Amino acid sequence: MSDFKVQVDIAGDVGQLRWEEQVVDAETLERAVSLAADDAILAHELRRLQCDIPATDRAAMVALHRCGFRREGRLRSALLKPSGHLVDVLIYARLAVDPVYGPHGFSGVMNSVLPAKRTIAHVVFRDESGNVLLTETTYKDDWELPGGVVDPGESPRLGARRELREEIGLDIDLGEPALTDWMPPYLCWDDAIEFIYDGGVLPAAVAHSIAPCDPELRAVHWVPRENLPDRVSELSARRIDLLLDGYRGTTENGMRIPSDG
Repeated sequence: MSDFKVQVDIAGDVGQLRWEEQVVDAETLERAVSLAADDAILAHELRRLQCDIPATDRAAMVALHRCGFRREGRLRSALLKPSGHLVDVLIYARLAVDPVYGPHGFSGVMNSVLPAKRTIAHVVFRDESGNVLLTETTYKDDWELPGGVVDPGESPRLGARRELREEIGLDIDLGEPALTDWMPPYLCWDDAIEFIYDGGVLPAAVAHSIAPCDPELRAVHWVPRENLPDRVSELSARRIDLLLDGYRGTTENGMRIPSDG
């Protein structure tokens, strides 16, 4: 389709890529996007080139992937189609410094579009009476083990150690995780992978000195094992029970994975 054209609107060193929605073959679309993108970035010395497409436009998605555009976000129900249906809009962009070809270009694009899971790291501590340390947050009813979400580029072990310092001022070395659990979607959270470490038994002087250091924590509590189900979610209770019973390994939704046969 020789009359198909891609437009670029330029403001300063930023461009916006767009084209009229019409039926066009994949090869033509990709070639037009590639030529327009290369010309805009090189000839106009753009720092950034953005393209917003309906999430339902698979052909545009593939063309942008092949032309080195990274997905940066999703605008929910942002576009009203002629049919009257609302669809999401995907935001893509290519920076002048982005690798486009070869393994770096491919992996950069795939890293932006493939699913990503949260990683969480928590630690189980006991006192000399066998009570378990829980934190009471300011934003939800159930209590939690100390720990939290691991930062990008941070290992679960180091993330757990950082969270302990930030939440309760405790700095200790951690070894291998006791449990590695898949957590299904919960409340408005997507699913996640959680690493749970066994922090062992804390000496009485250390246990009694622990107090909240984070403004998101209202208090810390030492809870008898038999009272844990009243304070934590069902999932958390299952995992803590497994750890306290001496199980070590991988679980799904806080349950041991049955062996075949």
